[in-house]
Amino acid sequence: MHTARKPRKVSSWRAVGALVAHCRKRARLTQEQLAGLASISVDTVASIEQGRLALQPDRTEQFDELLGTGGVLAVVVAQMPVRERVVQFAQSLVDHEQEAVSVLAYQTQLVPGLLQTRDYCRASFDSRYPALGSETADQWVDARMERQLIWQRDRPPVGHFILEESLLRRQVGGPQVMRDQFRQILEYTEPIHMSFQIMPMDRMPHAGLAGPMTLLETPADERLVYLEVQRASFLVEDSDEVRDYHHKYGMLRSQALSPDESVRLLHGLLGDR
Repeated sequence: MHTARKPRKVSSWRAVGALVAHCRKRARLTQEQLAGLASISVDTVASIEQGRLALQPDRTEQFDELLGTGGVLAVVVAQMPVRERVVQFAQSLVDHEQEAVSVLAYQTQLVPGLLQTRDYCRASFDSRYPALGSETADQWVDARMERQLIWQRDRPPVGHFILEESLLRRQVGGPQVMRDQFRQILEYTEPIHMSFQIMPMDRMPHAGLAGPMTLLETPADERLVYLEVQRASFLVEDSDEVRDYHHKYGMLRSQALSPDESVRLLHGLLGDR
């Protein structure tokens, strides 16, 4: 049994928030006045200044203009690492994902974040309970889209994904959002170093009934397994346990539809002949 690692304390956005508060005071504005000028709530301004809410790029430019900071906030926010723009319990994944030489992922509920369209991603966040604030959802969507830049590296990682058929039939965001998502899966997995397979809903035996997993390999030949449940995450580093997960993933690959069969099924869901 794994125990969740205690999330590392994140202070960077607190520093940014303190800078916003300093600039606001220099501009002789109260939080209420800045909120009125920016057409946002006072609570949003307070959350930003306390580091509980990250600045969106468009909001950063707006604050720079309203506070007369000469672009200082935009420069600072642009330097924030990707890991600090994602929900805290997922940061251990992002740390290793950004340098990974291979990413293998089995997913049961949603299309993997590294393959999601912006609209699908936003629709998935809009379904969260308790509900997210719009600024928080926008922040998480932007961060997830930025994570996908790993596919544009000069030497992108090898990517393989096993998707439960049921998640492809769930209408996240509606039919058009799903059609666009299917097309993106096909586009992203077209290169020779990328592939996906679909696990049929009626397939038994099934080696993945215990839940989803993401297997990562680093440039230092370190193999890791990332597990996520609700709002808790686990990073498995023990070599014996990691080996077991690789064996399980290998079995899943043998049980799922072949890559060619999976492509045909996805075209079928798109209505292509």
